[in-house]
Amino acid sequence: MSKNDHSEILQFIDVLAETGSNYRMEAMEDLYLDDLGFLVLTPAGEIARFSKAEMLAEFRSRRDAGEPPLSTEKRVLHIEQQGDQATAVLYRRMSERADPALYELRLRRVDGKWRVAGETVLPWPDLATARGFLPPRTK
Repeated sequence: MSKNDHSEILQFIDVLAETGSNYRMEAMEDLYLDDLGFLVLTPAGEIARFSKAEMLAEFRSRRDAGEPPLSTEKRVLHIEQQGDQATAVLYRRMSERADPALYELRLRRVDGKWRVAGETVLPWPDLATARGFLPPRTK
């Protein structure tokens, strides 16, 4: 795989979105590592951490309640790979009734297959008013 060829990772992200959005629980089990850390910024401005079991329980509960499939809408913004580890940054929206989010996927290749080792979900910024994380230079 060449330095700029992220086709394997892009394909994994497609499978991840399709599998999770359709609540395919057995397949989801295999896409996430057991030591997964799923981090979400709460409305109180704190980080909530969920384990793999807790995250999968939410999807299982939605499936069992008869919730419709989620949207697979996404846009991969950036991928960095260092050997068997990679980070992917995505725009993701699970439904028209849900806010768009910025996802950071921390991936690890195990036994030749990409898996999610960590996931961070943050609100998508209002790009029209975003000023950047550093203040403007004064000099």
